[in-house]
Amino acid sequence: MLRLVPPLNEEQVLLHCCCAPCSSAIVECLLDNGIRPTLYYYNPNIFPHQEYEKRKTELTGFAVGQHLEVIDADYDHDRWRGAVKGFENAPERGHRCRLCFEVRLRATASYAAAHGFRLFTTTLASSRWKNLEQINQAGREAALHHPPTLFWEQNWRKGGLQERRNELLRAHGFYNQLYCGCEFSQRP
Repeated sequence: MLRLVPPLNEEQVLLHCCCAPCSSAIVECLLDNGIRPTLYYYNPNIFPHQEYEKRKTELTGFAVGQHLEVIDADYDHDRWRGAVKGFENAPERGHRCRLCFEVRLRATASYAAAHGFRLFTTTLASSRWKNLEQINQAGREAALHHPPTLFWEQNWRKGGLQERRNELLRAHGFYNQLYCGCEFSQRP
């Protein structure tokens, strides 16, 4: 098991979640380390809306089984589209992804600050398909805009979590999407 020492020695964390497969091993690891996450589902990038709902349903079902709270933030795809306007054709891991992380992590930091969480992190940092430095930079900047929050820069790919994710995916029979979520990531 990966041993975690969260910043500020916090026992509660707001965990931005993208989906159940990416969240499950992280949630398990946090709980095993005595850290109780509240799951924050804010993913206005996901398209179409049915895909968004499918991922939310999977995450919520998993959270209920773990006796964890899920905060269901608003789905505002049009606002997200406005935030990435002009970068629709940017490659994966390019500037569009960076903007997407900013939108999602600023909302997470805002919620954290407004609801007494001093610490937040994201399951986005578990994907080998994402640029970890882009995620961490977006998280740090989000925290600066919403004091007194602090972004927990944790590489959730390490310590056997990627392998555990795959085991939990099979054990729970999670729906495992084949693209990150936005319509632009589906392009060849």
